[in-house]
Amino acid sequence: MRATVPQVIPFEKLARRDVALVGGKNSSLGEMVQTLSAEGVRVPAGFATTADAYWRYIEANHLKDRIAAHLADLAVGKATLAETGQAIRTAFLRGEWPAETAAAITAAYRELCGRAGRTDIDVAVRSSATAEDLPDASFAGQQETFLNIRGDAALL
Repeated sequence: MRATVPQVIPFEKLARRDVALVGGKNSSLGEMVQTLSAEGVRVPAGFATTADAYWRYIEANHLKDRIAAHLADLAVGKATLAETGQAIRTAFLRGEWPAETAAAITAAYRELCGRAGRTDIDVAVRSSATAEDLPDASFAGQQETFLNIRGDAALL
C-alpha cells in the first residue's frame, strides 16, 4: 500500500525546504507567500502538484515503459531525437490524471476560485522540477508555461 502523500499543496503551506516535494519554483513561491505576505506584499495565491502526483500520472498511463522504449529506439538509430521527443510529448498529452489526483487539483482550483469570489479564474501553469535549482543543473527555458488557463477541464 502506498503511503499517503498529498497530491496538491497550497502555496501558503510550502517553504524552501519542500523542494523535493514540489520543486524549486513552487517551494520558492511558498516561501514568498509566507514571508512577503506578512510584510504586506501581495503574492498571488496558488497551489502545487507534488512529485508524487507526477509519478502517479506516469504509473497510471504506463509512461515509464513507453518512454524507455522510445529512448531505446533513439539509442539504436531507429528514431531521431525530434521523433523521440514528439512521441514522448504525445504520450504525456494523451494521458489522463488518476481520479484521486484530478479530484485534488480540481478541489484546489475551486478553492482559489472561491477565494476570488468567482466561478472560474485564469491561472498560470508552470513547471517546477525537483532538480531545477540544484547548483549543477540548469533547466532554464526547457519547460513550457501556460497562461490564462480557465476552468477545470482546461487545467487538467
